[in-house]
Amino acid sequence: MRTQTILGLSTALLTFTLAPLAHAGEPGAEAEGGISLSSEDGVETSGSADAEGPKAKEDKWIHRWAPEPMMGEIGIYGGVFLPANNLELFKADPNLMDQGFKPFKPVAPDIGIRAGFYPIKWVGAELEGGVMPMRLDDGSDASAIGWTVRGHAVAQLAKWSVTPFALAGIGALGVASDANAVGNDVDFALHFGLGAKVFINQNFGVRLDVRDVLGFRRGVDSQLGSNNFEILLGLYYTFGRKPRAKAEEPDTDGDGILDKDDQCVNEPGPAPTGCPIPEGGPVDSDGDGIYDHEDKCPDEPGVAEYDGCPIPDTDGDGILDPDDKCVDEPETQNDYEDTDGCPDEVPEEVKAFTGVIEGIYFDTNKDTIKPTSEKILKKALKVLEDFPSVRLKIDGHTDSRGDAAHNQDLSERRAKSVKKWFEDHGIDGNRFETQGFGPDQPIETNDTKDGRAKNRRIEFKLIK
Repeated sequence: MRTQTILGLSTALLTFTLAPLAHAGEPGAEAEGGISLSSEDGVETSGSADAEGPKAKEDKWIHRWAPEPMMGEIGIYGGVFLPANNLELFKADPNLMDQGFKPFKPVAPDIGIRAGFYPIKWVGAELEGGVMPMRLDDGSDASAIGWTVRGHAVAQLAKWSVTPFALAGIGALGVASDANAVGNDVDFALHFGLGAKVFINQNFGVRLDVRDVLGFRRGVDSQLGSNNFEILLGLYYTFGRKPRAKAEEPDTDGDGILDKDDQCVNEPGPAPTGCPIPEGGPVDSDGDGIYDHEDKCPDEPGVAEYDGCPIPDTDGDGILDPDDKCVDEPETQNDYEDTDGCPDEVPEEVKAFTGVIEGIYFDTNKDTIKPTSEKILKKALKVLEDFPSVRLKIDGHTDSRGDAAHNQDLSERRAKSVKKWFEDHGIDGNRFETQGFGPDQPIETNDTKDGRAKNRRIEFKLIK
C-alpha cells in the first residue's frame, strides 16, 4: 500500500512538471497554457513552430535552453526522506541492555548538495551528499542523523528546456546517533529514480527527483530489500554553455544595409543610404561630389562624413564641431585660447602683462635693455611659462625728438630686443610678433620731459 501511494504521488508530480511538453509544438499552446513564449530579446512569438520555421522554433523558451554537451551543474536540494519500517540502520553496543532493531518515523527532512557533469547532452554523472534528521518510532522519540554520500549515472531526454531524466547509482547510507538510540552505522545502498529539470535561463534551473533508495532490511541475513523513498526539489547553476549568437538585425528590403542604417527601408539601394538610384542616372544637384540619392542635403555642398551636409557649427562661434571642444557653447573671442571653441576669461596674471609695460628701459638712443629691466621681464617670463598658449605682439614706441626714420628703426629694434630676451630665456620665438611705431602713436604730449618719457615705451598685446 505504501509503495503504491508513493508511486502514485510520483506520477502526479512528474505529470505536472512535464505538462508544458505535451503542447510545446501545438498551435495556440501559449494561449491555452497562459504562458507567452518569447524570443531572447523579449519579442513575443506565437503560433506553431512549423509555421514560423526552424529559427523561430529554436528561439522559443521551450527549445532555447535545452541541455548542451560539456555542461556542468552544481546545486542544492531539499525534500523528504521516507524511511521504510524495515530499514536496518543499527549498531549494537554490548555495554548496554536491551539492544535490538528500532524503526524510524516514516517522514524526515532531506537536504543536500550535488554536482554533475554531462560530456554529452544525453548522459552524465552526478555526486551528492546529504543529511536526513530522523527520529525513532519506538516511543522514545530519540533523534538520529541519517546521511548519504552517493553517485549515479543520469540519462536525460535533452530536447527541451524541460528535460525528463532517469538515474541509477550506488552509495553509502548511514546514521549517527547516541548509543542509546541506534548508535553509528553505515551500509551499502543502491538508488534509482525519475525526474525532470526545468532550465529557466542560461544559468539557472530547478529540478524534481523521485527516488527509491534500496537499503538493508531488518533480519539476520543482512540483504538489500528495504525500499526507502525520496522526493527532492532542487535549484542548480549550469556552466559550459556555448554563447548564444545575437539575433540578426532586420534588413527589410534585402539590400545588405540593415534597417537601422537604411534611409529607404522598403526600397533596395546602394550604400551608404540604401536608397535606389533615380531613373536616368545619378544626380549631384549641389556639386559636392555626393549624388542626391546619397545626399541628405542635396541643395547644400557638404562632405561625405556628414552624408553630404556641411560640417556643422552648432554654437555658431565659427569653429566647426569636429574642432570645437564645447559644441554647445560659443567661444569667447578675447585673444586667449580662441581656437578651442570654449567660453573663457583672460586670467588676471595675463591681464597684468597686456598694454603698456612699465619698467622696461633701454640705453639712450640704443636698443640695449638696461639691467634694471630684468625684474619686470622675469615676471612676464613666469606668466609666459605658466600659460603656454599665450601669444604676444610686442610694440615699440619712441618720443618725437630726432629724425623720424631713425625713431621708426629704433622702435622696431627695441621691440625685437625684448623678443630676443624671451627667446634667450627659453620661450619659443613663434609665440611673438614685433612692430615698431616710432613717434606716431604718442600717449602723452612730447612737449614735456614726463610726457616724452611715457611715450618711450613697450606694449604687449594678446594675439590669436
